[in-house]
Amino acid sequence: QVQLVESGGGLVQAGGSLRLSCAASGRTFSSYVMGWFRQAPGKEREFVAAISWSGGSTYYADSVKDRFTISRDNAENTVYLQMNSLKPEDTAVYYCAARSGRYFYTSPEKYDYWGQGTQVTVSS
Repeated sequence: QVQLVESGGGLVQAGGSLRLSCAASGRTFSSYVMGWFRQAPGKEREFVAAISWSGGSTYYADSVKDRFTISRDNAENTVYLQMNSLKPEDTAVYYCAARSGRYFYTSPEKYDYWGQGTQVTVSS
């Protein structure tokens, strides 16, 4: 079992930055692929970014590539999402997710554990 708790969301102006954190419980954190997803009102949950168990490989949705950076600290059982050059269309609840295994997936159904989400609001 893995429990995930996100933090770091808030209100920011367009062009600003936020850093989300996801703290994980459990001794096997380093064996999980970690992902960030987001869900805007009235829309389906969508993939944002994922990182391999070692942190050596990352994958991003086209909409956030070159603006967002995913990273992890296995010693601290934490995964981060640095979000720069934020746009109003980035407004959503952001979720941290974990899946066992070594491959990236963009489908939410492939992930085993989820956090409760943190709200990010970008004003124009």
